[in-house]
Amino acid sequence: MYAESPGHGRAPTRIYARYLGGPISTEPRINERIRVPEVRLVGPNGEQVGIVSIGDALKLAQESDLDLVEVAATARPPVCKLMDYGKFKYESAMKAREARRNQAHTIIKEIKLRPKIDPHDYETKKGHVVRFLKAGDKVKVTIMFRGREQSRPELGFRLLQRLAEDVTELGFVESQPKQDGRNMIMVIGPHKKKAEAKAEKAAARSRTSADEPAETEA
Repeated sequence: MYAESPGHGRAPTRIYARYLGGPISTEPRINERIRVPEVRLVGPNGEQVGIVSIGDALKLAQESDLDLVEVAATARPPVCKLMDYGKFKYESAMKAREARRNQAHTIIKEIKLRPKIDPHDYETKKGHVVRFLKAGDKVKVTIMFRGREQSRPELGFRLLQRLAEDVTELGFVESQPKQDGRNMIMVIGPHKKKAEAKAEKAAARSRTSADEPAETEA
């Protein structure tokens, strides 16, 4: 079937159908779908074969019982590799699934301090930061300035430095102190990832349960 193309005569309808909102594939072109005269060929173990005609590349793929996969379509000529594409896709999907399974969402906790905080309140706030870092969470520390305190930003800076040094065994300064309006903000990241912190906590609970004496009947 044909359709009229204004100014260009008649053209196959199926050509225009390719551009009528169909899904754009993110899959690389493989085997006969690679329609270029020549390619830069890479062997299955990463060895450089060189520039060969597409016919020779497809023949090598068939003889090796492998697929010809376009891995760099924008190169001139395109780069293609010999591989077992089905196995490659399966292994990639398994790795992505495992990464999602092991991924732990990082939670950002927030602690607010005053520049002239008293020692007892400071120890209490620091205890919260320690607990959050041990749990594998990031901590956003905010120094709130009021009135004339805004003219003494160095007070907030020194307080943040002191806090960072006090928890250095558990966390590190991920975002250096910076002024944000009337506040000064610093972010401390944990040395241990969330998943590691959860595993250690579960192990500690197991050890505690094992150490508890069993009840004996009277």
